Amino acid sequence: MERDSMEFDVVIVGAGPAGLSAAIRLLQLAQDKQHELSVCVVEKGSEVGAHILSGAVFEPTALNELVPDWKDQGAPLNTPVVEDEILVLRNQNSSIKVPGLFVPKTMHNQGNYIISLGNLCRWLAEKAEELGAEVFPGFAAAEVLYNDQGQVEGIITGDMGLDSQGNEKDGFTPGMELKAKFTLFAEGARGHLGKDLISHFNLDADKEPQHFGLGIKEIWDVDPSRHQPGKVVHTAGWPLDESGSHGGSFLYHIENNQIVVGLITDLAYSNPHVSPFEEFQRLKTHPKFANILSGGKRVSYGARAIAKGGPQSLPKMHFPGGLLIGCDAGTLNGAKIKGSHTAMKSGMVAADVLFNQLSKGADYGVDAAEFQSEFESSWAYQELYTQRNFGPANHKWGNILGAAYSFLDINVFNGKLPWTLSDSTPDHAKLKPANSSPKINYPKPDGILSFDRLSSVFLSNTNHEEDQPCHLKLTDESIPIGINLKEFDEPAQRYCPAGVYEILEEEGSKRLQINAQNCVHCKTCDIKDPSQNITWVTPEGTGGPNYPNM
Repeated sequence: MERDSMEFDVVIVGAGPAGLSAAIRLLQLAQDKQHELSVCVVEKGSEVGAHILSGAVFEPTALNELVPDWKDQGAPLNTPVVEDEILVLRNQNSSIKVPGLFVPKTMHNQGNYIISLGNLCRWLAEKAEELGAEVFPGFAAAEVLYNDQGQVEGIITGDMGLDSQGNEKDGFTPGMELKAKFTLFAEGARGHLGKDLISHFNLDADKEPQHFGLGIKEIWDVDPSRHQPGKVVHTAGWPLDESGSHGGSFLYHIENNQIVVGLITDLAYSNPHVSPFEEFQRLKTHPKFANILSGGKRVSYGARAIAKGGPQSLPKMHFPGGLLIGCDAGTLNGAKIKGSHTAMKSGMVAADVLFNQLSKGADYGVDAAEFQSEFESSWAYQELYTQRNFGPANHKWGNILGAAYSFLDINVFNGKLPWTLSDSTPDHAKLKPANSSPKINYPKPDGILSFDRLSSVFLSNTNHEEDQPCHLKLTDESIPIGINLKEFDEPAQRYCPAGVYEILEEEGSKRLQINAQNCVHCKTCDIKDPSQNITWVTPEGTGGPNYPNM
């Protein structure tokens, strides 16, 4: 197929905090050194921020370095944290507040802000464009572009205007080749090109498997009398502990009498009857949540996987022609439940390394291997290393005992204990057979605090062109109604937070229906499918959720 082509010094895949920080830093350096540099950022969402979802309590460490006068420039950091509260939910009615003395120091949020990460990314994109970056929303990076030597030399954007069978419709437009001396992959957790690159270059050799959580989030308008701007609440325990699952919830009081509420379910859970979506609906009925949300109105919904394996799971982040940065590699700090500041720093370090290479005349195919050591000597990696045992401890001993271990490891020994815990079983391999796992009877939604999937997806403004190739690929179409259904009661029906996967029975036989139109691009199916039979690829550009302020 004949494709149009454009060339840049650097192409960045993904307009999230890592990719935009890299673009800004590259062009700041180019401006300072009076070096001409062309930088392109492609973003699959309909606009920058449309696919961004995070809690988000934001630590401004990296932003202070990147744009020191961000306050004067109007960065959307409007709600400083004024109070932290950690709760253990004992059951559906009671809770215990954890005394501050026993809270791991990573959970203290003094100096941080409650923000919309989507709005921060919109602001960062403006800064990047002011410096000369070309930012292209609505263009999905569909393939890695390799040269004859197997080196990365850019990406190919997705074709537009194919029908469900792959035939060209009226108005078909082939994807473009965006060539670059260096390509930065900043797609977020379980990026589909990042996944292919890790496999292609064997970047995860001798590394622990990456681990993930599924974050589900809502924004509520609440009664002003119940609103305390700047208050941050985190919980552990109920309802996940009833099924032996791990994770935790958050409730943040942001500006405009709004509450951000969510649940992160560790995707290492073992009971295939668990539904993270239903667990979240139950959570909101606890008095600690219901007393604030009652009488309010739910205005936004979304879901996204987070990469939380820590430094043991970080793949090699460099290869000929490019780098993996941010959560595409897995730079989130699980002990802080924060990844934006470390993702930004990884992008800034990448920019420093690539600018040095480009200023020396680097051409296509160079392996910027020095990025690895530069990143590992940065404060971001040192922070990750200090909390390296947090995730494995929680997997091994559960949230409560794991937190107690982490308190000693981080608060007392500052992460310097002379060992590193292992967590070598991937999340998809943790499921036990359905017939030996307790069934869970989730209550029906009440339409007041708890809701169904379809009304939730409606609030995410999710849309895909219906007559296009399905972006959820099955390697073997017999597995969902074969192995998965017989052994695990097809867990995709429950782990998907958007109702994409349904088992339908027709004339005595069962089949899997994929409602790809509902997909919010969380990537959970690609991660948790026990047969690793589902591959998420990009749909047409602009498809997916359209989050206004998540």
